Amino acid sequence: MAASRIGTLIILGAGGDLASRLLMPGLASLLASSRGEEMQLIGVDQAPLTDAKWQSVVRKAFAGSPSALGERVAKKSFYLQGDASSAADLMRAINAATGRVALYFALPPAIAALACAALADEKLPNGIVFALEKPFGTDLASAKALNRLLQRILPEEQVFRVDHFLGKSTVLNLLGLRFANRMFEPLLSAQNVSHVEIVFEEALALEGRAGYYDKAGALIDMIQSHLLQVLALATMEPPSSVSSEDLRGGMAQALRATRPWAKNGTESRRARYTAGKIGRRMLPAYASEPGVDPMRQTETLAEMTVAVDTWRWEGVPFVLRSGKAIGDPRQEIIFTFRDVPHLPTGFSGPSRQAKLRVGFSPAQLTLDIVTNGRDDPFNLEWDTMVAQFAPSELQTYGEVLAELLTGDPTLSVRGDVAEECWRIVTPVIAAWKKNAVPLDSYPAGSGGPKSWR
Repeated sequence: MAASRIGTLIILGAGGDLASRLLMPGLASLLASSRGEEMQLIGVDQAPLTDAKWQSVVRKAFAGSPSALGERVAKKSFYLQGDASSAADLMRAINAATGRVALYFALPPAIAALACAALADEKLPNGIVFALEKPFGTDLASAKALNRLLQRILPEEQVFRVDHFLGKSTVLNLLGLRFANRMFEPLLSAQNVSHVEIVFEEALALEGRAGYYDKAGALIDMIQSHLLQVLALATMEPPSSVSSEDLRGGMAQALRATRPWAKNGTESRRARYTAGKIGRRMLPAYASEPGVDPMRQTETLAEMTVAVDTWRWEGVPFVLRSGKAIGDPRQEIIFTFRDVPHLPTGFSGPSRQAKLRVGFSPAQLTLDIVTNGRDDPFNLEWDTMVAQFAPSELQTYGEVLAELLTGDPTLSVRGDVAEECWRIVTPVIAAWKKNAVPLDSYPAGSGGPKSWR
């Protein structure tokens, strides 16, 4: 029997950037959509805040939605001052909720672990759901320890390890592209693909997030979580269904077969931005940003190459790359195809390899094909086929919350998958700590270090 819908969403860390910038606007998009239903919202954080002030925060987050909706949610919402590591404070919030409860840990990973530990011996209401943000743990050992702790508290199906990238409709379109098109499924294999790039670069710089980002960096913030989840969707074998069991099982199998291309982690690169300009904005060097410890050598651009040791993908390098303050950012998966075994003598033309691009932003599919030249049919030319992906009616966090509030774990990262992601990046982290990989630099607004191009 399907679980009942969530009646109350409790946000721990309600005063933070994640809650105000992403989580509550995502909730607004969900509640304003055809999938939205009434629910209560409770904010919890350490800072003293009146209910009236909290309700104004909620209204602001709902500003893009119908005003009546924001007003209705705000009126039913209230705020509790509390310490996330205090069992008494946490239970006070849980006991104030009505209906089935979702507890959203919008907290740094170490604090989230303390909150879980505080609840380990408490009697929790039936059906309560925990939603934990990435990164899940701070390394492989802590991820394993947190998983063991959560197993004591709740069944796996009531633990949502949130990766909002899995809520991107474009990422989920990978499944339709691969498994609903007979032409693509056999094409995407080592026999036809020379290499694959999964890239998420953005023009955004630090944007005041030093408290979290300077301890994480691009490798942990993006590659360890988001891009490895995309890799799993791009490399998994066809599942029998898109149920949570089949889909997450297939992703786990793909990641178990994944390892760094160089087992010592040196097939990787790192860099951080110096002062520069993006559009009209002048940006200081990352090391000069408020709250940054320059001695920590946090990278803002990371790249690692992995192998997927399966029959389908043996020998194909997968390059995962993510960075901030990039002047001409790309957000896409690029499958680069091998050359034809033999081009008939008499044809001349295109020197580069054909590519299939699955874009996150813009959300579109492009495929290169070779055609006979318009002026000379023996001189081959490139044409590109373009297809637009249908937009979602929900923001990214709205898609995640839609699954959370209905109790569907399809978009949740399973416990073993979270551990596999840490296992894959651990050799790279170790190589960087030993300075076996240099920390390069690039001006903000550029495409990255010149030596990388």
